[in-house]
Amino acid sequence: MMTQDNTVLVTGAAGFIGAALTRTLIARGQRVVGIDNLNDYYPVSLKHARLAKIAESAGDAFRFIELDFSDKTVLDAALSGVEFSSIVHLGAQAGVRYSLQNPQAYVASNLAGHVNMLELARERQVGHMVYASSSSVYGGNDKLPFAVEDRVDHPVSLYAATKRADELMSETYAHLFRIPLTGLRFFTVYGPWGRPDMAMWLFADRMFTGRPIDVFNNGKMQRDFTYVDDIIGGVVACLDQPPADDGAAKAGGSTEPHALYNIGNNKSEQLMRLIEVLEDACGVKANVNMMPMQPGDVPATYADIAALTRDIGYAPTTPIEVGVPRFVDWYREYHGL
Repeated sequence: MMTQDNTVLVTGAAGFIGAALTRTLIARGQRVVGIDNLNDYYPVSLKHARLAKIAESAGDAFRFIELDFSDKTVLDAALSGVEFSSIVHLGAQAGVRYSLQNPQAYVASNLAGHVNMLELARERQVGHMVYASSSSVYGGNDKLPFAVEDRVDHPVSLYAATKRADELMSETYAHLFRIPLTGLRFFTVYGPWGRPDMAMWLFADRMFTGRPIDVFNNGKMQRDFTYVDDIIGGVVACLDQPPADDGAAKAGGSTEPHALYNIGNNKSEQLMRLIEVLEDACGVKANVNMMPMQPGDVPATYADIAALTRDIGYAPTTPIEVGVPRFVDWYREYHGL
């Protein structure tokens, strides 16, 4: 019987990154308590399919609890008597454009929900909480690549503002309660079991069904596309190395036990190049519909990952020429194409 010291609480466990992380933690011998509210921001059937994939090999190492962590009363009641020694908090209301339509969803999940998870970490005195921030905190910064030391005071979407607020609230909890916290600014993550609202999936869907793809800013877009396996390797390595409470400056500048890292591919790809690779993998020529820049969007993202490489040895190895065909193979299988 494994002890609680080996158990990780993962929020957003039915999500893209959460499900991949859960499978990895279980494969290395840990137990996972996964929570997710299974909301309908995208088809819930995909979330159920991810959970089924976990269950295939998890045995009793995985326990899933459906709940909304933005409700502290519900969270506390559901986790009463459930033991865990660390938290990876990935659950959030995702998406930049949707934050223009439904701001309250972001306030509940990303602000109230994050405070609830910080409170849970404090109450349970966990050894470490790793949480998801986002590259969107860099807003319209035009200095590339983005470094964790850069100013992040000018978010261009509410989603970005909530993620920056999460970092600031985490700094407060690290200061007041000495909780070891690590925030990861995720850059564009893709791969098997990905999200239907992201460009890779949207493009593949439209290409396979013969519809045009919308390309914003007339194609003058760059993204640091990061393959999911590389991301998960970084998350696990961070989980294993909580920031020390030693007064020394951490990545991101804190002298509390709170580190902030970029986690990306350290390579910014032109969007039109991604489309070329996707065309090759799908065997379909894309019909491109050039569009203007969208509100809340940014023209380029590019991760400076020097701090993460220095501190935990993070080294992504998957270029889009390898990762995109893997995604397309999975996409075909999932949709029976």
